[in-house]
Amino acid sequence: MLSNPVIATTCIFALIALGEWLSIVSKARIPMLLTAMLGFLVLGWTGVFPKDILESAQFPALGAILIGPAILHMGTMIPFSLLKSQIKAVVISLGGVLFSGILILIIVPLVFDYPTAVAGIGPISGGIIALIVTSDKLTEIGLSSLVIIPALIVAFQGVLGMPLAMSFMRKYAVKIQKQMDAGTFIPMNQDTEQEVQVDTTKKVSPIKSSTTLQLFFVFLGAAIGVGLGTVTPIHYSLWCLAIGIVGLKLGLFPARALEKSNSFTITMIGIVFVVIGTMSGVTPAQVLSNLPSILLILILGTTGITIGGFLTSKLVKWDPYKGMPVALTALFGFPGDYILCEEVSRSIGRDEKEAKIIMDELLAPMLIGGFTTVTIASVLIAGILVQTL
Repeated sequence: MLSNPVIATTCIFALIALGEWLSIVSKARIPMLLTAMLGFLVLGWTGVFPKDILESAQFPALGAILIGPAILHMGTMIPFSLLKSQIKAVVISLGGVLFSGILILIIVPLVFDYPTAVAGIGPISGGIIALIVTSDKLTEIGLSSLVIIPALIVAFQGVLGMPLAMSFMRKYAVKIQKQMDAGTFIPMNQDTEQEVQVDTTKKVSPIKSSTTLQLFFVFLGAAIGVGLGTVTPIHYSLWCLAIGIVGLKLGLFPARALEKSNSFTITMIGIVFVVIGTMSGVTPAQVLSNLPSILLILILGTTGITIGGFLTSKLVKWDPYKGMPVALTALFGFPGDYILCEEVSRSIGRDEKEAKIIMDELLAPMLIGGFTTVTIASVLIAGILVQTL
């Protein structure tokens, strides 16, 4: 029965819905993505879900296609004027991964060995691309037995990172709320509203008002970004983000493009299916046999990123509760960063206006931090360190 695509999709969707419900009733103390990923892992290990349930669902294939359009959409949520302030987010995110890398390189070789440290350091700085770089090099030099370490770190790093980041974000959101009550709050993107405001007295052309055409243009922009990613050394996600930001500035895309075309919710659900799929190849035996090294790298990495984020937040004069989650995006990246922002703003905001203000304060630095670590820093770190093996 679970081989039926509709039934298989609904079963996995039920985990996402359960995670969403728990996030709402816990006021964002339990991340939705964490519930869905761990639930999928447990149900797979206990045999409730067959091993091929994701293939049967077929939904992850759609989710993989939607990653580019979703990242472009994120770009249409970041007005050009807001980017000027995000150099601090870049500094904080880099400070976090560099501090964690130093910590791992100092301590892990003392307990295990240097190759084990290198196997974990790239992926914990950012994820999938670093995992591929590290795994390929380990296999090439005959250390294929260590390939499972970066794979399991990528699978489990969000388990520590998401709850910690959400806790800091909640505390910062409460600070924002108190400042708003006291009348002392100064929004980071105070010019944003003027930049993205639409003149409602102006007649909109039928082409721009068509949701189908809006969605097509988003896909067209994402396709260009993916194409540029294949012919340049720059990852396609950065191209898609840049196309979204520039397209918003030039008026090629509306603000919050996928929301305007009524497509954002299904897009995010499809991508969550892809993220859940990263747990599908993990077996209990793999976890148990590599548990000591994985736990040490995860704990050192998470601690290092948090301390590095705290120190660099102080350096650039940001509230640490704002800066530390930005650094921690290295542990989960997109779409986790967006989902956490949405959950925190929804749970802390007392009305829609307040929730939007909190969302606007959190989203841009979280997205910029995630792209800095996951798509740039982690790949560079992994690429450099594997050459030392």
